[in-house]
Amino acid sequence: MPVSPSIFDALLRESYGEAAYKVSERLIDAGFDTWWVGGAVRDMLGDIMPKDIDVATAAHPEDIVRLFPEATIAEKALGSTRVRCGVYVFELTTFRKESAESIGRKPVTVQFGTREEDAERRDLTINALYAHPVARELYDPFEGEDDLREKLIRFIGDPAVRIKHDPLRMLRAIRMRAKIDGQYHPDTFAALHENASLSTKISGARLLNELEKLLLYPFAERGLEDLWELDILEQCLPELHRCKGIPQPADFHHEGDLWDHLLHCVSAFRPDDLLDVRFATLLHDIGKVETFALKERIRFDRHAEISAKLATDILKKLGAPARRREKIAWLISHHMMMEPLLHMNEERKTHWYHHPWFEDLQRLFWLDIAGTAPSDFALFDRIVEDRNIFLNNHPRPLRPLLTGEDVMALTGLRPSARIGEILEKISEAQEKGIITTKHEAQQFVQSWEESR
Repeated sequence: MPVSPSIFDALLRESYGEAAYKVSERLIDAGFDTWWVGGAVRDMLGDIMPKDIDVATAAHPEDIVRLFPEATIAEKALGSTRVRCGVYVFELTTFRKESAESIGRKPVTVQFGTREEDAERRDLTINALYAHPVARELYDPFEGEDDLREKLIRFIGDPAVRIKHDPLRMLRAIRMRAKIDGQYHPDTFAALHENASLSTKISGARLLNELEKLLLYPFAERGLEDLWELDILEQCLPELHRCKGIPQPADFHHEGDLWDHLLHCVSAFRPDDLLDVRFATLLHDIGKVETFALKERIRFDRHAEISAKLATDILKKLGAPARRREKIAWLISHHMMMEPLLHMNEERKTHWYHHPWFEDLQRLFWLDIAGTAPSDFALFDRIVEDRNIFLNNHPRPLRPLLTGEDVMALTGLRPSARIGEILEKISEAQEKGIITTKHEAQQFVQSWEESR
């Protein structure tokens, strides 16, 4: 069955598609069966231009290195090799069999095989789609194209066996449904639910990677709801699971309980909301579980502070870098302080409005409102207006191009007033537009020192 000629032609007119074709053509001309596989083929069948082309081939890593001397073997155990063509780097994976000795996605021993065997080891039918870049033929052994048309998420073979072989496949199935706004085959749904306890075997790093991808998808809230309903969230992130059923003040939150609020916030993500903001949004109110109190009304005193601590613990468990944990916790801990900004003096406003993370804090504030019914953006609009006025009158200072340590390394000087004098000269030149980059600043210091 051929892939649409129009999408192929359009792809080959782009430099990325042309590069992928050249790499594949060289392998085919050398006698190695070679196909594009997975997401790129899925996109092409939907008349979407693929942005990431994975190449599967009968060539072994050593064969690829002989054909492409500049190639590097990325993971020999997985038969993975990276090849550069112009500015693009492609991941070439050798066809391999499912190994009974495999643990997760890291096989103890690799067994290279045929295209047919390679397809049999894949997780979902819509991921076992192969397109031949030269013949433009489609290889679809498990009716993945039909499933894609129905937006059906279906495991290849026995779903329980697939999951037990690698529990991460549960998260991949859930994420794929969120990506394509899909639905589960009954056997797949049952297997996901029955094997939820296996999700505890997934490492923090792999769980973080799947969550990152999920939160970037257009139907991320659907994936999160699936994680809850299938009992996987209870195993992996109990702090989030507990949010369901926590009531909120009825006068201010018509959208429902705490879990409903978080899902509404996630559904409001905009394309330019980056991952740190998305994680902060997902976790910004999880402290309400611990701080729930019934006074004159439902209250959650100090919930921002508690939420930030819990978010830090979660991200640490997932192996997120320290700097990222720090930023997300900062966003969460300050998401309730917007109104006081309007009453601060200029010195305090300088601290906040010039803060490098303030724009992300504004984004979190907007998403928090968007996830609340009714949504009242009056305070948000006042903050934006106040900050714009403030920045017009107090422009953000330029970021220093060099530090004192940089100057000492360049000049050989020891800590002294001279270092401060040089930094001041750099700042003056930067403000005048004489220098704009770190390299120019280094040259400026060297020239200025030589002229003295």
